[in-house]
Amino acid sequence: MTTLFERSFAAILFDMDGTLINSIAVAERVWGAWARRHGLDVTTFLPTIHGRRVQDTIASAGIRGIDVERESTEITAAELDDVAGIVPVRGAERFLVSVPADKQALVTSAPRALALRRLGAAGLTPPRLVVAAEDVTRGKPAPDCYLLAAQRLGVDARDCLVVEDTPAGITAGDAAGAHVLVITETHQHPLTTPHTQRHDYEALSIAIDAAGRLSVDESITP
Repeated sequence: MTTLFERSFAAILFDMDGTLINSIAVAERVWGAWARRHGLDVTTFLPTIHGRRVQDTIASAGIRGIDVERESTEITAAELDDVAGIVPVRGAERFLVSVPADKQALVTSAPRALALRRLGAAGLTPPRLVVAAEDVTRGKPAPDCYLLAAQRLGVDARDCLVVEDTPAGITAGDAAGAHVLVITETHQHPLTTPHTQRHDYEALSIAIDAAGRLSVDESITP
């Protein structure tokens, strides 16, 4: 089989939380407080928040009579207010800026304002194209966000590399027909997936061929 490192791509589509930045601490602070307020078991609930839109997480919590829109607004406001401790994934800044601006997109389950706020807190410049929670009707694990990003870049999603970290995001990339690279720096437990996994971007670099196609190179330390 051809490996990810032997392929070339028309574009690279990046998830944000856990993929470009480490925002685990703030997300779990905000969502942990919300879960306790609603009588949920925090330990069981927190693993469900990653990689999904706020409204989808709230709707799936099974809280009778909850106003999903109002709760989503409150959660987002709390996340916008708290960006303490957000840092880039190792090597993410160098890797991101090495991808031509017209061949990359941020594809996040976060609202656009929160995505820009968190990237700024981590010291990262956002890609020119951002597909955020409000841009699609169905969030991850549906493929809509990745299909939309590819369309806006003028490429086929099947010719893209999706960089992800969560099962919901990986499923969305798969459903879009893209190739997937999994970044695991924020993982507390091993993830079972057939896709290539790397801890961070430290050993990864981008090569651009004469036709403008992108490939991911890896430095192997003896």
